[in-house]
Amino acid sequence: MKPPYVRTLRARLTLGLVVLLALSCLAVGVATTTALQRFLVSRIDQQLTVVGGRFPASLLEHEHRPDEDNRPDSRGQASGTFGARLFGGRVTRAAVVRGQAVESVPIAAADVRALSALPADGHGHDVELTALGDYRVSASRGDDGDVLVSGLPLWPVEDTVHRLELVELTVFGGVLIAAGIAAAAWVRLTLRPLRRVAATASRVTELPLASGEVAMPERVPDTDPRTEVGQVGAALNRMLGHVENALARRHASEERLRRFAADASHELRTPVAAIRGHAELALRTREDVPPDVRHALGRIEAESVRMTDLVDDLLLLARLDAGRPLESEPVDLTRLVLDATSDARAAGPDHRWEMVLPEEPVTITGDARRLHQLLANLLANARTHTPPGTHVTVRLTQPLPPAVVLEVEDDGPGVPAEVRDEIFQRFVRADHGRSRTAGGTGLGLSIVQAVAAAHGGTARLVGRSTFRITLPGR
Repeated sequence: MKPPYVRTLRARLTLGLVVLLALSCLAVGVATTTALQRFLVSRIDQQLTVVGGRFPASLLEHEHRPDEDNRPDSRGQASGTFGARLFGGRVTRAAVVRGQAVESVPIAAADVRALSALPADGHGHDVELTALGDYRVSASRGDDGDVLVSGLPLWPVEDTVHRLELVELTVFGGVLIAAGIAAAAWVRLTLRPLRRVAATASRVTELPLASGEVAMPERVPDTDPRTEVGQVGAALNRMLGHVENALARRHASEERLRRFAADASHELRTPVAAIRGHAELALRTREDVPPDVRHALGRIEAESVRMTDLVDDLLLLARLDAGRPLESEPVDLTRLVLDATSDARAAGPDHRWEMVLPEEPVTITGDARRLHQLLANLLANARTHTPPGTHVTVRLTQPLPPAVVLEVEDDGPGVPAEVRDEIFQRFVRADHGRSRTAGGTGLGLSIVQAVAAAHGGTARLVGRSTFRITLPGR
């Protein structure tokens, strides 16, 4: 899993540029140090070629005349020059130049093996001497069948290479830091059009499109088809145009449907009221009415009452959709719960009703009649969609004052899982998951949600069958 700071495109591009530059610096550093080391070693090989076997030959002369005061000739020899004579697989003499003096060098068994393995070809070879360290040596045949070995130390080469590595490390480190800062600024500037695209997309996601909002934000300004960001911006602008047109058509269709529902409901109120009145009048006549006619008149009256409730619900929803203001006055929710639960207990005596109320009265600002209708619908929903004996609890609390939470909970079968997401939509019923003892319009919970929203609150289904209404307090 990548760390959070390298997940963004900006961080990854900057890191990629710095890594590429670091690899380039590493390649340059390796190439320069390798080339310098080879060059310096070749210079040592040239010096060994020029020197030849003079210094080890002088060791041979001093070995034959040990009684003379003169020591092996060190003139013209650089300090640290090594010389040795091998005869018969053993070292007869080994010395090194120290300033103007020549000092004998102790030779270990490993040194004897390394020197004996040298080919007498006059070319340079690397040898590590126990007492002196790394040396570049060359071996050649002497006049007496011996092998003369000359060598120069490699520490000057190593010291020069190490100093170059230190300089490169310092310079490349500074270059990488400066390049990282410059790359971050450059990538930020380069990605600015992409940030504008992301900002536009973010503003679109924050729009309340589900509530009928159709006005889209300004379009992305970067639409150059020659760039990838421009192509994305142009595609996003086209998509926003299509979405805006689709939302406008949907909004217009919904407005026409709302006006139709409102107009139809308004027009239906008069004939429905007339039908109901004539049915009631016919049932009150003193003349003998055949039983089948009286039954038909009773059904007409019952269905006209049901149709009147449906028309009233549609009219209420149309008014709430149109945003008509509700009454704004102090409402005692505690008293409202008492009255609504008392009515529900009278309508459903087979259910067990319980109220959980705070000790102090809870008062909010709103429309008392609509709030009573909200609670009555919730209680009617619990009564008509649950079997007799169901325990229904009405709970009023203020967990975070001044907000008010009103809950209606029952221990019935619960709302089926397949309709929970759409339970507050219009004409949605959960009949196949609950027993039904009375008919309904399918608008009760839609009115609950609309009334709660009109008061600045929310309506939610929590758990299996708990309806929670959250309202702002005073």
